[in-house]
Amino acid sequence: MQTNLDLKEQRFSRETGQEQRISMILEPVALDLGYRLVRIRVNGDNGCTLQIMAENDRGEFGIEDCQKFSNEISPILDVEDPITREYHLEVSSPGVDRPLVRLSDFQIWVGHEAKIELENMVDGRRRYRGTIEAVEDNFVVVKLPDVPEGQNPIHRIDIENLADAKLVMTDRLLDEARARQPQVDPLNNPEIETEIDQADESGEKDADA
Repeated sequence: MQTNLDLKEQRFSRETGQEQRISMILEPVALDLGYRLVRIRVNGDNGCTLQIMAENDRGEFGIEDCQKFSNEISPILDVEDPITREYHLEVSSPGVDRPLVRLSDFQIWVGHEAKIELENMVDGRRRYRGTIEAVEDNFVVVKLPDVPEGQNPIHRIDIENLADAKLVMTDRLLDEARARQPQVDPLNNPEIETEIDQADESGEKDADA
C-alpha cells in the first residue's frame, strides 16, 4: 500500500450534525495515534451503532489498531456523550470496497470502478457509476460505461460536491487489494479488522433526533 498518506488531508463526506460532532471529537485523537478518520456513521443497526472507520499513513488498519483506537476513544465518548442512548461502538478498517472520501483515495484507486453520489445535482445527474480515470486539481474524472452515442462518457466531479463514494467490489479490486496487503485476506475473514464494543448510556436519556 502507498506510504506516507497525509493524515491531515481534508475529508469530504456527507454527515449528519451528530456525526460531524463525533468527527470533531475523535479526529485529534486519531491524529495523535497516527491515524486518520475515514468514515463516521450513526445508524439503527442493533438498535443504534456508531461505526468508525480509520487507517494509518499506509492505508492500513489491523486488529491491533482497532483495539488501540477503540480503547482510546471509548472513555472520551463516555465523557463527551455525543449519543444520548445505548449504542454499539464498531471500529474497523475501511475494507476492500472502501469509502472514497479524499482526493488521494481516488488517486490511489485510479482505474477501478466506483459509485459516487453528489450533494448537489449537476446537469440533471446526482449519481455516477464508472471508472476513475484521473484526479485533476480539485476534480475527480470518471468515465461512465455504455453511454449513448453522441454523449460524452467523461465527467468531472468537484470533490467539494461529494456526498458519498465507494469502490465497487470486482475481481480486479480483490486481486489488487491482496497484492497491496498480502497479510490480510479479505475473503477468508471479512471481520478480521473489526472490533465491536458496547457502550451503555442511561436508559432515562432521550433518543437523538
